[in-house]
Amino acid sequence: MTQSTLRVLAGATAFEHVQQYGLRQQDIDLVVGASGGPKWFCLFGLDQYLFGEFFKDRTSALSLVGSSAGAWRFACVTQQNPAAATERFAKAYSSLCFSANASIDEITATSASVLDQVFPSDDAIVQVLNNPVLQLNFIAAREVKVRKSERKAAQLRRLMLAAGANLLKPALLQKFYKRVVMQNHSNPTLLQRVPHEAYPLTLDNFKASLLASGSIPMVMHPVKDPAGLPAGLYMDGGLLDYHLPLPYQQEGLILYPHFYPYLIPGWFDKSLPWRRAKAAQMDKMILLCPSSSWVKSLPYGKIPDRKDFDKLKDTQRLRYWAIVLERSKELADDLKSGNYLLEKI
Repeated sequence: MTQSTLRVLAGATAFEHVQQYGLRQQDIDLVVGASGGPKWFCLFGLDQYLFGEFFKDRTSALSLVGSSAGAWRFACVTQQNPAAATERFAKAYSSLCFSANASIDEITATSASVLDQVFPSDDAIVQVLNNPVLQLNFIAAREVKVRKSERKAAQLRRLMLAAGANLLKPALLQKFYKRVVMQNHSNPTLLQRVPHEAYPLTLDNFKASLLASGSIPMVMHPVKDPAGLPAGLYMDGGLLDYHLPLPYQQEGLILYPHFYPYLIPGWFDKSLPWRRAKAAQMDKMILLCPSSSWVKSLPYGKIPDRKDFDKLKDTQRLRYWAIVLERSKELADDLKSGNYLLEKI
């Protein structure tokens, strides 16, 4: 076996199952997609393979749960041609450029234009809404008490209060944000152990809801009053569910293409190294992530992230991101060929 680009880590139950039967699409009941902005470029090849080939002939329901970039990815793969939709998303996202000191207005409008490229017609949205197999669930956060000012100073104060509450007890974040789950199919059991509100996706609220799921505080405007939802300000689902280690209610295994070999519960936990999902939370999970050697072999020795916008010139960044997108197919090749070692979480 040649050195693999891919790590496959499995919780205790998933490890035993895959050891006995191998990785089979019929054993998977749920796929999860994390927040993380352009980090997802390293997963582009896996998304293309999993939804273009691995799950291609699936006839039983498959749940998808994502926030922010994960929600945007899954909105692509639920179209009739998932590979083409994912390609459009990768092309539009990886070519983003902003003016120096770009305003929130510019960043919000440019991000919304990405959705217009991924969903060039109402028919593309209808394909998602009517997908007979893939049950899409994407998460946004609605502010509990709408701030009186949109100025950054007021936003920052509120975020600092929320961060302090989260430090004391993560459940206190519910005092600041409500978890809102948008669905193309009603699925009342999957997240029944998690406080949330569920609403149906429609042609009228689809783009607004998807934009809300990725509307990063202090960077983009929240989405106000999407159609068919309670009035309020909706923003990045990663605030509450960054890597989504939630107590899902599903019978089969969970497949999780991810950019890290660990899970961070919420956005405010990123700087808290003791806040990581425990092995017991990942009992039925199969985590697919790039190997450290593969990451080190990339330009700059890392996967893309939002800091690239500030640290690199546009020409450098665009070239770097294009290389990562192309090389992400190496992970898919190793998964398809079985060139990986199964590790226990």
